[in-house]
Amino acid sequence: MIEARGLGKSFGAVRAVHEVSFVAADGRITALLGPNGAGKSTTLRMLCTVLRPDTGAALIDGAIVADDPLAARRHIGVLSHSSGLYPHLTARENIAYFGELHGMTRHASRARADELLGRLELGDCADRRAKGFSQGQKLKTALARALVHEPRNLVLDEPTNGLDVMAVRSLRKLLVELRDAGHCILFSTHVMQEVSALCDDVVVIARGTVVARGAPEALRASTGLAGLEDAFVQLIGSAGSA
Repeated sequence: MIEARGLGKSFGAVRAVHEVSFVAADGRITALLGPNGAGKSTTLRMLCTVLRPDTGAALIDGAIVADDPLAARRHIGVLSHSSGLYPHLTARENIAYFGELHGMTRHASRARADELLGRLELGDCADRRAKGFSQGQKLKTALARALVHEPRNLVLDEPTNGLDVMAVRSLRKLLVELRDAGHCILFSTHVMQEVSALCDDVVVIARGTVVARGAPEALRASTGLAGLEDAFVQLIGSAGSA
């Protein structure tokens, strides 16, 4: 489980996130939905130990992230907005290396890398250097790297950005499998199709503040609108006029 309790973060005079609170539960896919600049990525970075909150607390499986960030990282897998692969390492080497960084033995990390290469259909580029990868191959390799230590919680920052249709379908299938296996999945997006296709719960954030939360059906019902996109526009518009 991933939890934000009153998270706040400012950069100089700019207040990026203010009093953000929500829970992403195990066995569910939760979307952090909002327009560009809403504070989604800043919120995720606080949850993933990259940024320290100015106020509030981020929790992973009940433990406060700021108290023991290394322990928190053992329980989360993170796919950032950019893949961040080492370009001169192969897919297999990228994955296995991160396994060792998480404390796995070399034998265990290589075995897990082989497993994930098969599961994510990366066999054709397993032993190629990452610098020549397509966007889809980069994403799959980065996702395998995030999963190498078998974390209970997965955090994704706009994971489908720049992907073609087949890569998006492959990612959706994997996320559903992970959810059904009991994993907690939290991802940021501004793509309504992803929310409609995948999500059990939605947290809508605008101007650094949570303006709505609940199942997609509940958000539509709260606005009286049939379409999720229309409901989203109304919710963030109401936040701006409040």
